[in-house]
Amino acid sequence: MAIEAQEIEDLIRAGFPHAKITVTDLAGDGNHYAAEVIDASFKTMNRVQQQRAVYATLKGKMDGANGQLHALALTTKAPD
Repeated sequence: MAIEAQEIEDLIRAGFPHAKITVTDLAGDGNHYAAEVIDASFKTMNRVQQQRAVYATLKGKMDGANGQLHALALTTKAPD
């Protein structure tokens, strides 16, 4: 079951309303995406904390064999 890039962005945006978010479909199959999330709240977090916070916004969409999202290459950072 595929997921749309807009749905991924909407889920992330719910947790990070002021973030700059870019979601790219890497394979054209709706299962393999890359996302870049830039948010000021990341200034106080290390990289692992940043990525965990973003994954938490996906609300189980990547969980196990029944997840809608197979792969997400995630880049997180605070704005310059």
